[in-house]
Amino acid sequence: MKTNNKDLSLDQFIEFALYDKVDGYYMKKNPFGKEGDFITAPNITRIFSEIIAIWVLTFWKSLGSPKKFNLLELGAGNGEMMKVIIETLKNFPECSLNCNFQIHEKSQLLKKKQQLNLKSQKITWIKNIKINNSYPTIFLANEFFDALPIKQFFKKKEGWVERFVHFKDKKKAEFKEQPVDIKKIEQNLNFTISKEQEIIEFSPGSFEYLKNICNSIKKNDGGILIIDYGYLDIKMRETLQAIKNHKYSNILEDIGDSDITYNINFNLFKKFTGQFDELNSTISNHKKFLTSMGIVQRAEIISENIPFSEKSDLFYRLRRLIDEKQMGELFKVMLIKKKKNKFNTGFEIV
Repeated sequence: MKTNNKDLSLDQFIEFALYDKVDGYYMKKNPFGKEGDFITAPNITRIFSEIIAIWVLTFWKSLGSPKKFNLLELGAGNGEMMKVIIETLKNFPECSLNCNFQIHEKSQLLKKKQQLNLKSQKITWIKNIKINNSYPTIFLANEFFDALPIKQFFKKKEGWVERFVHFKDKKKAEFKEQPVDIKKIEQNLNFTISKEQEIIEFSPGSFEYLKNICNSIKKNDGGILIIDYGYLDIKMRETLQAIKNHKYSNILEDIGDSDITYNINFNLFKKFTGQFDELNSTISNHKKFLTSMGIVQRAEIISENIPFSEKSDLFYRLRRLIDEKQMGELFKVMLIKKKKNKFNTGFEIV
């Protein structure tokens, strides 16, 4: 993609910076682990993935233990979470033998890493989540939506403007603004987004995924568990950020060498889901979800037979996941499912 003397809308710019086949961040380097720019929950401790596996098992039972179902992970990172889920579910053959394990991954580089990590497992990689079978699908999205390109709009005295990125040359870029008809945007989205807002941040790609997923749940049953960092305020704020070598960096510098991400407004996701009459959504946070799923008790059982140094390391890792100053409050957990399914495991009020 040639960028010289071009104005790209912010989402087009992020798409280029993250997913360009040659220069895209996710296409040329492994962003996970110590060498990468971030460490996700499944790589902090395997207990996290074990807990997700148990949640999948109980949710599958709430669907009536279907004879065939899909477990589809969106953006599986290095494949670690899926690996542990498969290993854990093998203890429950009535569930695992009925399951089609699937991964949807945009990055060819990460797909190769996943295939290496999961080479002994029976998994299908799917390109299009719409072309699937008619079985109920349990979707898992752990830190998936925050990596999708977003648009930004700002309210000025004279009306709304959209943020663009102007390229002077391949390495030099600056922000620009262009007037926009926000009503037209809302018509396309099918719901009002600008009411009482000064800033609007949303990902068209996220809404496209959510639409397809909600239609799938409506038609074939199932649900989606979304785990990501974000906030619940009705008022949106600007949260766009770039990270390089575990530090915040300038979005317009090191293009293709920095991860670009944002905090999801879960209230907006809830509003979007509200368009589907038969579905409802519940939102909790990392701490409440994981503790109500018994992660502390699981850690205590494991720690009984290990040396003290390993025990303290385990509880240090656990604290990263559930401490309110770390991931406990910043990360939200959202479940979208059919209204008639009264399942609430992990979402009980703690």
